[in-house]
Amino acid sequence: MKIEIPYEPRSLQMKLHNEMQAKRWGVVVCHRRFGKTVWAINHILRDAIMNGKPSPRYAYMAPTYRQAKNVAWDYLKQFAGKIPGVKFHETELRCDLPTGGRISLLGAENPDSLRGIYLDGCVMDEVAQMPENVFPEVIRPALSDRKGWGVFVGTPKGHNAFYELYEQSAANDDWLTAIYKASETGLLDDEELSAAQNMMSADQYAQEFECSWNANVPGAIYGKDLEEITASGRITNVPYDPSVRVDTWWDLGVGDSTAVWFTQSVGRAVHVIDFYENRNEGLPHYCKVLSEKKYLYGDHNAPHDIEVRELGSGKSRREIAWDLGLNFRVVPKLPVEDGIHAAQMLIPRLWFDREKCRDGLEALRQYHRAYNERTRSFRASPVHDWSSHAADAFRYFAVGLRETRDRSRAPQRQAVMEYDPFAA
Repeated sequence: MKIEIPYEPRSLQMKLHNEMQAKRWGVVVCHRRFGKTVWAINHILRDAIMNGKPSPRYAYMAPTYRQAKNVAWDYLKQFAGKIPGVKFHETELRCDLPTGGRISLLGAENPDSLRGIYLDGCVMDEVAQMPENVFPEVIRPALSDRKGWGVFVGTPKGHNAFYELYEQSAANDDWLTAIYKASETGLLDDEELSAAQNMMSADQYAQEFECSWNANVPGAIYGKDLEEITASGRITNVPYDPSVRVDTWWDLGVGDSTAVWFTQSVGRAVHVIDFYENRNEGLPHYCKVLSEKKYLYGDHNAPHDIEVRELGSGKSRREIAWDLGLNFRVVPKLPVEDGIHAAQMLIPRLWFDREKCRDGLEALRQYHRAYNERTRSFRASPVHDWSSHAADAFRYFAVGLRETRDRSRAPQRQAVMEYDPFAA
């Protein structure tokens, strides 16, 4: 029986259909009015018709059952309604195909009610608004028996489970990762985009139309830079190389948090392999942490205030560290803005280990300037909060690495080791 679906996909939708055919898992981030729901329904419908297994089962899931009905039910009836013998069950939001396949619309608000089902494919729409346990505890097991596929689609809403999926997929060749920004797709004309910009705040527009993960952090300092390296796959699995020494970069707190970045220089690239932060602990604690990590260390770097002598002992923290076997090198002192600029210039050269640097990366994303309502502009100085310690250590890293590179790295070694460490 020949079945025709009254659907003419746009070029980007067709490209997405074709690319997803070769993958089992996919994360699709797209701007408003991209047509993701139309794409999702038709991707499900085509696969349900073509599936040769007995009683195929597919699902489109929205954050709530009501949303699934409002957003996708009319589309399902529109595109499947021309198929001879198709049956729609309005009360169950279910479509039964003459081939034996079934498509159901589901809501994520009550995950326990979905346990026990099996699926050949599922599209989860607006994942950022769903409970985090829906996929790992309900949908993933439902796809196991038939080795079904899953696609997560939506628009960013800050850092949540959807963002983590995007990060993981970008670092995994077995997953499809796609991001569609309004400024790049051409689906909305310049006049419409300009009107939207005039009516929305800059952060709202960046989130809804430019797919920014960090737009919910007004005044973010490193947000754009980190988005770019995330998109290029530089936040991934970065293993420790035992043949290269590990440098550490510190922000030392007094009665406050101490943050440490661990890096390896490999050619012109710099691998950020680890991060550690704790508070209200003395230097012996951090010496123990360094020892337990069992890295081969190079330079330990700290800011200029490590030279300040404590009133009680008369010793500087640098001298105390020396007594503990930790020899610090002092990073040159620069104005904060110069250090931030150095960090922004360095980020494109970095590879971050996604898991070990997770807390440090989140701090960098949240590091921001406060907004001044009176002047309607962001203040020059960054806000001092929980993210400052990791960000300050990162700034010292940028300043110290730049100075180290200029004076001591052997150019012969750089030339020999300048290669892509992740090439097959």
